[in-house]
This record gives sequence, C-alpha cells and structure tokens, in this order.
Amino acid sequence: MFYSMLRIFFRAFFKVLFGARVIGRENLPAEGAIILAANHMSNWDPPLLATFLERKVNYMAKEELFANKIFATAITNLGAFPVKRETADRNAIKRALALLKAGKCLGLFPEGTRSKTGELGKAEAGVGLIAAMSKAPVLPAAIIGTNKIFSSGKFFPRLTVIYGRPIKFEGSTKDKAALESFSQSIMDEIAKLIASAK
Repeated sequence: MFYSMLRIFFRAFFKVLFGARVIGRENLPAEGAIILAANHMSNWDPPLLATFLERKVNYMAKEELFANKIFATAITNLGAFPVKRETADRNAIKRALALLKAGKCLGLFPEGTRSKTGELGKAEAGVGLIAAMSKAPVLPAAIIGTNKIFSSGKFFPRLTVIYGRPIKFEGSTKDKAALESFSQSIMDEIAKLIASAK
C-alpha cells in the first residue's frame, strides 16, 4: 500500500514538474527475476527509475541511508536493504540473491556511488557477480537530467529515463575477467541509451 501510494505521488510529481519522458518500459519483463541497473547522479534516481514501472523495485542501498531509524524503516518498507560499499558485503549479496530467487526485481547502481560530474563512471564487479550467481538477466537503464534538479539555475529540468533490453551473463562465476567485462558492458549499454536521447 505504502509503495503504491508513493508511486502514484511520484508519477504525478515527475510528470507535472519535470515533464518526465519514459522510454522502453515495456522491455521490463512482467514477471521473473531481473536486475535493473542504471547510472547514478542524484538522490532522485531511485524514485524516478522505479515509479513508472508496474513492478516493485527492491533496491540495494548504501548502509549510511539506514542510520536514521525513521528513514530506515520507511525505505525498508519500500523494499530497500543495506550494503557496505567498497567491500564484499556477503549479507547484501545473499539478500540480493534471495530476492532474485523469489523472482523479484532488484535495483542496482553499478557505479556504486553517485557521479559528481554527470559522466558515467566505471562499473564495480558486484553487479556482474550477482548476475552470474543468480543467472538473472540485467536490464540496463539510463537516467538523464536528475543531476540538474534545483541546481545550475535549472530548478525543473526535463527528465528522461530509458529502459534498454535485457542482457545476460553466460560465463563462469570464477572468471574474474569475464565478470568485470560483463559489468562494464552494462555501463556501455547505458552509455548507448544516453546517446540515443540526444
């Protein structure tokens, strides 16, 4: 109920104030395990990425967001769970794999942190590892414009979110080079989506 109410609110919020343009949401399968992977520039990214989809997106979010108990309770109810950045957080990986095994949609930001420049960063290996271990397809998505919200004199920039086509890791979970290459290929697909909007 809480998730559905917020989705209605954010759909109106992004459409009315930012003229949000949504492309390719039909590429998200209606059911089954899927990893939604997008670029990350702003705290507005998680709600923008999820709000126009019919499926609930369960986010892996940095543990610092769970420091405040009230906020932690709210985002936990929305399906978020903590991850320790810059470490191999086994608990977070187990939680991600359990969600995917249950046929859920998992939201990740492969760069691991927000881009301060708006440019795409290098993908961390984690998204490739989770994709390999779960055998779930990855749906690349591009977020455009959120880094300009309430900044640079553009309070209400035009926002765009583009959902690409699912890709799947076919290699071995023990092949580190293949995992890193796959993680980077996700960022390459996101770059193509961004370029397609220009």
